[in-house]
Amino acid sequence: MITYSTDLSDLAEQDLSGFFVGWPVPPTAAQHLAVLKGSYRAVIARDAETGRVVGFVNMISDGVLTGFIPWLEVLPEDQGQGIGGELVRRVLAEAEHLYSVDLSCDESLRAYYEKLGMLPLRGMAVRRWRVLAPEG
Repeated sequence: MITYSTDLSDLAEQDLSGFFVGWPVPPTAAQHLAVLKGSYRAVIARDAETGRVVGFVNMISDGVLTGFIPWLEVLPEDQGQGIGGELVRRVLAEAEHLYSVDLSCDESLRAYYEKLGMLPLRGMAVRRWRVLAPEG
């Protein structure tokens, strides 16, 4: 069974392993934790038996009109069980008062988000992978 929570008070770096598969330079556990705790809203999914974090979503926002969902991740071995969809539904419920909530995704994920009621939009981005790379 999967449980969902917006309470991140007991979340620690060691809870956040195995995510960002395929990223050229994944964030460190410290960066990951700081992002989740610094977000406007975040929801985590845990395996009720083991307590292991199996997924998360976060939203950044002005708190008035707009929000943006930068990350939705579910561990590869836990995908296909509806966890990602439930995470999105829960974070969107937390933002029901906002005019718009946007996210960017690869073309291959567009159908997934459309099934969750999102509309396709065009967008542009800058990616500075060096920001995530450890210094050295």
